[in-house]
Amino acid sequence: MLRAVHRLLEFGLQLERRFEPFFRPVLDRLLRMPLTRFFNWTINITRSRDVPGIAEERVADDEEQSLDTIIAEMSRHLDIDFTPGNYERAGNTKTHGVVRAVFEVNPNLPENLRRGIFAEERNFPAWLRFSNPGPHVTPDIEDVGFGSIGVKLMDVPGEKLMDDEKFTQDFTAISTITFVTPDTRENARLQYWSRRHLPIWYFINLRHSHIRDFIMQALWNRTLSSPFATEYFSCVPYLLGPDQAMQYSFHPLSDVPTNIPGLPANPPENYLRDNMAKALSEGDVKFEMRVILQKDPFLMPVEQNAVLWDERLSPRIPVATITIPKQEFQSEAQFKFARQLTINPWHCLPEHRPLGNQSRARKRMYHTMSRYRQMKNSETHIEPTGSEIFE
Repeated sequence: MLRAVHRLLEFGLQLERRFEPFFRPVLDRLLRMPLTRFFNWTINITRSRDVPGIAEERVADDEEQSLDTIIAEMSRHLDIDFTPGNYERAGNTKTHGVVRAVFEVNPNLPENLRRGIFAEERNFPAWLRFSNPGPHVTPDIEDVGFGSIGVKLMDVPGEKLMDDEKFTQDFTAISTITFVTPDTRENARLQYWSRRHLPIWYFINLRHSHIRDFIMQALWNRTLSSPFATEYFSCVPYLLGPDQAMQYSFHPLSDVPTNIPGLPANPPENYLRDNMAKALSEGDVKFEMRVILQKDPFLMPVEQNAVLWDERLSPRIPVATITIPKQEFQSEAQFKFARQLTINPWHCLPEHRPLGNQSRARKRMYHTMSRYRQMKNSETHIEPTGSEIFE
């Protein structure tokens, strides 16, 4: 019964995705942010005000138990969906492409932002991975409607919080402005339903309803036209030096191809990758990294990641420009390289330590799942340098 209803809901969503580009841009401009702020307000009025202070954390008693469940469910899910030699990531699963880039720290940043990689004006070589959320590899039009970006900077000096890579700094972000789950306890429940291929029941389960989180995600999930025309948000906080917390985003700056051929009937299976390739055959593509600083420990919480950090409380500040030069990225060797990459926000300087329970979980979860994938594919972990060449 649950599976039959779930299939019907999935069918309706996939049908709507085929018509959405014809009406969704206007609705987003008029209604998305007002509705986001309204439902965010309804979440906040039901939350406890007993929260840690600015840039502070509070560890729950059941965090490790929840993390054990998340890892076990993700591992089972991979074993169900993939065969040895073909394992993909449990999340951010389908690779649209990994591309070379240059990360340029903006000049004349305010003193309070000159921390970690932003301490001085300089460039870093980078790899950028664009992907779908997973946990399946599907035709792009059948995706749930959001994308993700992984940014790996190289030639980054200094002590790192994980010792499996010495010279990298990683950032991850997705195209929804709040995270899908508020904390690791609820993330464990989502992974249970996801492993059963029934993720919608996580949101509408009467015992543990997350209907407001579902609405918040639905307001930002949409039929994507190009990974290069999408804004990405960290959704979880990080340090920006001592006693200062931030979230960050990557804002697209370039006019890129966004046509989806074949709508509504039959778009190409990999039209997002096609639009990336077309853009990079014509010229460079740019993004701007922006940070938003925590000003209120309740309205901009560290431990609850389904709550919006509102720009009306703290504006987003540009801190760096990412330039993706004209290039070809679709060789088999480059996609193999993408699968071997481990992007973990704990590959970082202490000044950018991830904050909150879901960030703490990512340290072990991302490391364990990447090694599990590499073991199943008979691959080894690599730390890229930026000098890689593919044929």
